[in-house]
Amino acid sequence: MDIFAFPPIMAILDAAYGALTGLSALLEPFTGAAAAASAVILVTLFVRALLIPVGISQAKAEQSRAKLAPKLRALQKRHKKNPERLQRETMQLYKDENTSPLAGCLPVLAQAPVVGILYTLFLRTDIAGHPNELLTHDLFGASLGTSLVHMLTAGPFSLATLLVYAALIAIMIVVAEITRRVFRPTPVDDSPMSSPTMLRMMSALHYLTAVFAVFVPLAAGLYLTITVTWTLAQRVILRRRYPLPVSAG
Repeated sequence: MDIFAFPPIMAILDAAYGALTGLSALLEPFTGAAAAASAVILVTLFVRALLIPVGISQAKAEQSRAKLAPKLRALQKRHKKNPERLQRETMQLYKDENTSPLAGCLPVLAQAPVVGILYTLFLRTDIAGHPNELLTHDLFGASLGTSLVHMLTAGPFSLATLLVYAALIAIMIVVAEITRRVFRPTPVDDSPMSSPTMLRMMSALHYLTAVFAVFVPLAAGLYLTITVTWTLAQRVILRRRYPLPVSAG
């Protein structure tokens, strides 16, 4: 069964296809062959602008969690022999302070549908029964509908695709390294989340976007690159507006 033939999903894809092709047509006199890529960039910036309030809420929640660190350490010491009690008390503390340990997941979840739609639009040869003209567009000679993994494993080989992907992945890795260094998690004594293994795993997660990008069409990879760059810039600005306590820095 083709899930994309399901009428509601087909309607969403067709509407997104019409909007993106229409935007590409408007941009073509200014950007030429890169019109579709430019449209993807504008869509990305629009989505990120819509999510600015979410980013502000995230920064506030991060500030609140940092302020809670001493109380969390006290709970760890008081209930370290009773994990169930510790979990209940920890969640109650977050509830009392009107924050959540999972607040940082919201921007990722909010963007998932957009990434999914872009992935599908630049993957399928037809959308709602008509040919997918988006697949004819490229960025500096690299097809927007080709993933790096597909190009390397199934061909045909394209030097342009390799170079464009290399540039995007390099940007994502640099952004991930800056993010890892600047926004280190606040350790909590005796917490499993503060163990060396867990901290290494959390650091590695910063590079997950770059790994994921090699498997998706170039258009989705472009979206991810702009997203992580925007996110870093936004977090730097909001950290200045909502600084963490000195002891948590």
